[in-house]
Amino acid sequence: MKNILISGGSGLVGKKITELLERKGYAVAWLSRSPKKNTQKSFVWDVDGMSIDPQAIPWADGIIHLAGEGVADKRWTASRKKAILESRTKSTELLLQAMEQSDKKPKVFVSASAVGFYGFNTGDTWMEENSTAGNDFLAQVVVAWESKVKQIELSGIRTVILRIGIVLDNKGGALVEMFRPPVAAPLGNGKQWMSWIAIQDLARIFLFALENEQVKGIYNAVGPKPATNEELTQKAAQKVGKLFLGIGVPGFVLKLILGEMAQMVLGGNKVSSKKIQKAGFEFRYPNLKEALEKIYNTP
Repeated sequence: MKNILISGGSGLVGKKITELLERKGYAVAWLSRSPKKNTQKSFVWDVDGMSIDPQAIPWADGIIHLAGEGVADKRWTASRKKAILESRTKSTELLLQAMEQSDKKPKVFVSASAVGFYGFNTGDTWMEENSTAGNDFLAQVVVAWESKVKQIELSGIRTVILRIGIVLDNKGGALVEMFRPPVAAPLGNGKQWMSWIAIQDLARIFLFALENEQVKGIYNAVGPKPATNEELTQKAAQKVGKLFLGIGVPGFVLKLILGEMAQMVLGGNKVSSKKIQKAGFEFRYPNLKEALEKIYNTP
């Protein structure tokens, strides 16, 4: 296996995975609406128009599927919710159709998913891969998304679904958003669990899923030691030298600013990584302190 096709490759996680794969000697290509804007080898696709370069699937020995509108980029209007859902389900449907029509099929399909599957707030209970789904908007999105991916598994291709937690990196995502205000502060009461993973370990989990034939089905892609919102905010603030206020931002203020999306930061999940570890994956950054040092000391 040498050629890996990535949807959503130009995003934060996609770039890190691309960098790791190329370092390991893989050839990487992205699916892109505007290939000429990328320096990366790319194939054209149009999810809205349900079209894809007919050469893309035959080229690929493995596919990593990351495409999807950002859930925290804009307020959740009805049209935004539709875009969040369909960017995931339609893109998966397009890849399924293309694989069914291709004479040469990939050996493995690794899809992103999200710990949002479990619901906005599951308290202190450990969430495992066989835990029940939540019933809120994001949980419904993830259930529909995973349902589409499972159709690929039924076609006979080894399929892996990775439910990703809060990705820690200094170039984007949660850490960057946390430090936009002048001071750092917990959100709500700060006691909600944040099941985080260092971006370096997340990229390695995708590589692990690609390379190990015994890995199939659903796995949580989170670090082994979740932290509370207050703990993560305080430790990250110390690392970057930002003033930390122990007084949390009130929930009603967040709801005024974010609307329904506030539930995403006021709630939390304590998600287990035991299954991926049992499969043989070893975290390089299992502790928050080590992860933050790596993230902020890496150029």
